Amino acid sequence: MTEPHEQVERIRAGYNALSRAYRGDVADGPTQSQYAGWLGWVRDHTPEGGHVVDLGCGNGIPASKWLVDNGFRVTGVDVSDEMIERAHTLVPGATFVRADLTDPAEFDLEDASIDAAISLYALIHIPLECQRGVIGRIARWLRPGGLLVATVGHTAWQGREQGWLGGSVEMWWSHPDASTYRDWLEEAGLEVVHEEFVPEGSSGHQLMIARRA
Repeated sequence: MTEPHEQVERIRAGYNALSRAYRGDVADGPTQSQYAGWLGWVRDHTPEGGHVVDLGCGNGIPASKWLVDNGFRVTGVDVSDEMIERAHTLVPGATFVRADLTDPAEFDLEDASIDAAISLYALIHIPLECQRGVIGRIARWLRPGGLLVATVGHTAWQGREQGWLGGSVEMWWSHPDASTYRDWLEEAGLEVVHEEFVPEGSSGHQLMIARRA
C-alpha cells in the first residue's frame, strides 16, 4: 500500500518531468475559453482586487494569469518545483509557493483571509485520505460569501498510469464520486451553488462552485 507522502512525491516527480508536456507557456483557445467560463464565477462574485488562491496552479497558465489580468491578487500553490519556477516567469504579477497542500506546515492561511479559492484538476491528485481535511482548511480560509471553484471526480476512482502524456514516469489519481465531494463541502460549511459535468474522453469530471456561508 502506498503511503500518502509517497504518492505526493511521485506526483511531484511526475509534474516536474512532464511540466511542458502538460502545459505550454500559452493556453490554447479551447482551454482558455473553458477556464475563463469557470473563472467568471470568481470575477462576478468576488470583490474587485480580491485575494484569490490558485491551489494546484501548475505553471500559472491559464488560471493564475487570467485572474491577474482581471485585477485579482493571486497566490498560486503547487507541489511541482518545475511548475512553480515556470509560473514565476510566466505570471510575474502573482505570488507562487511550492508546497504540499496535505501538510499545513508547508502551506496554511489565516481564517477568513481570502475572497476565493480555485482548484482545477488538483484535488483529484491529493491522496484520498487527505482530501476531506484539505477541503476543510480551504473552507476555513474563505471569508463569508467567498467562493471555491473546483473540478473534482465525477465517479469514484483510484489508480495510476505509466507513461502518462508519453513520458517515462507514472501519474496518480484518487477521488471519490461527486456525491461524496458534495457531502464534504457541505460538512465544511460550504453551500454548493452550482455544479455540472465536464466531459473528458469516455468519462469526465465534476465542476463544483461552493460558497462559504
